[in-house]
Amino acid sequence: MSFVYGNYRLFISHLSDTSRLLWNTTRMNQFVQKSTMNTSVSAINTPNRHHVTTICQSYVPTAFSSIRNQSSQTVQQNHIQPQLDPFKLVKNDLDSLFVDIRHELNTGFPELKEIANYYFDGQGKAIRPLISILTARAFNHHLSGKSDLMSSQKQVSLIIEMIHTASLIHDDVIDAADTRRGKPSVNVLWGQKKSIFAGDFVISRGSQMLARLNSNELILMLSEAIIDLVLGEFMQMGSKEDVEERFAHYIQKTFKKTASLIAYTCKAVTYLSGANEELQEAAFQYGRNLGIAFQLVDDLLDFVSNQVELGKPAANDLKLGLATAPVLFACEKFPELNEMIMRRFSEEGDVEKAYDAVHKSDGLEKTRILARKHADEAARHISIISDCPERQSLLMLCDMVLNRKK
Repeated sequence: MSFVYGNYRLFISHLSDTSRLLWNTTRMNQFVQKSTMNTSVSAINTPNRHHVTTICQSYVPTAFSSIRNQSSQTVQQNHIQPQLDPFKLVKNDLDSLFVDIRHELNTGFPELKEIANYYFDGQGKAIRPLISILTARAFNHHLSGKSDLMSSQKQVSLIIEMIHTASLIHDDVIDAADTRRGKPSVNVLWGQKKSIFAGDFVISRGSQMLARLNSNELILMLSEAIIDLVLGEFMQMGSKEDVEERFAHYIQKTFKKTASLIAYTCKAVTYLSGANEELQEAAFQYGRNLGIAFQLVDDLLDFVSNQVELGKPAANDLKLGLATAPVLFACEKFPELNEMIMRRFSEEGDVEKAYDAVHKSDGLEKTRILARKHADEAARHISIISDCPERQSLLMLCDMVLNRKK
């Protein structure tokens, strides 16, 4: 990430207490959950606190079914209406999203405007604003009986999509990516320097919009997510020699790089709803767990989808030197992967060998199961609020994240 956000670092407690990860190299097929969840989200945190995920108690084969046939566990347990479509439910709110963002990115420099708007073409998944809007409306309904979206909550949805997209622009420059969402990346079309400045412009406009909301609490929440984005990028550049530390490092990186922005956004919109700290924490934990599940599936898809489906090259993480969950799980059966991980798959044939090892191991299945555990945990946290179509849609998203193909 090329931008720096501010001169200060105020860390608020952004998770429930850290969940302990156990990685037992002699019994990789079982994990024991050690999780405590009792830390207030409003307390001042220390810079050394890390956020590690809750790991499943045991690996039991899990069936992943289509949402549409209602066979998923989440749908059955929460009595979700089968005809419900989360995107249609908030269609009016989402339809104007990219129009509003492009309006905010208006500038007297035509080329800068073109680059900054390039990824705001409505072709992305828009999963972050979808989660944000659904969470806002669900908690509005819980607290007031009305699910209408507040203008400030809509602004938060715009801001987080801008922050996310700015990070994608910088990622594409760092990774020298050729494509994004099935079309040439910004750096291919405009070069590295102009792309970096365009990303900085997007994040700066988003920061202006955040300041206009005139809330110190919101600034603290969302600036923490921006800090986490930068820290996650730095964590991704490194690895750990110790196997236990390596998996914990991966989960921490996953939270900071992907889940943090979703989690803080969920907390921010519930704060605007007038929710107390307990409800804000529930929303945060929903976003945290759903975000981790989303990234675990993303890492899995890198091994099972093709470039046409993904909109980016397959096995891209390995080519970038990254060891994700499927590789880390595969290390039990193929310990020679450990040396490849430490050299970031830099030797000739490393990428091919690692890719083959993942498919010959149970790494993909264990990644699916871990993603399911996080999705179930997200559903548990959101289930405490009163029932409404938006709450049901949030539960539905837990399955949509698991079943997505791109």
